[in-house]
Amino acid sequence: MKLIIGLGNVGDKYCFTRHNIGFMTVDKLALEKNVQFRENIKLKCFITKFKYASDDVMLIKPTTFMNLSGSSLKLVMDYYKIHSDDILVVYDDLSLDLGRIRFRPSGSDGGHNGIKSIIKSIGTQSFARLKIGIGPQPPIPSEHFVLQNFDKSQLDDLKHVLKKSIEGIEFYLDNDMQATQNRFN
Repeated sequence: MKLIIGLGNVGDKYCFTRHNIGFMTVDKLALEKNVQFRENIKLKCFITKFKYASDDVMLIKPTTFMNLSGSSLKLVMDYYKIHSDDILVVYDDLSLDLGRIRFRPSGSDGGHNGIKSIIKSIGTQSFARLKIGIGPQPPIPSEHFVLQNFDKSQLDDLKHVLKKSIEGIEFYLDNDMQATQNRFN
């Protein structure tokens, strides 16, 4: 089984913020696969799954808020006996411009609190990531910028990057990380 976790914050006021691009991506993937999320209180997330080729693919959106994303991921991994090699974390990246995506096989938290929580909770930096650009950041604190909604002028770019992210995820499910990086980075 493959597990794709989209990072974000729950609640209507965060729905279209830059920090929620991970949620937006897995929501779009679920929509395309015609599956619906349901809340699992015990696992602290919204969860769904679908078949892709011969694999089961699980999608989750933690209900713990961004800074505690790792606690939900750890619960799901333990319950379903999923290894860190089989997860893909989808999240926002300030250092990439909107419209750009970058796949990575592992790495540090890069200052991202959701990733910091995941590394602490699952005890490794070795998990696949899809970073989706939300930059460039204007001269305001990052904690304010990431919690702002996308500007109307950015909606076409947002639609394009979500489509590109889904294409990248499906390519990754069919191939390895190196091939995915070569094609999408």
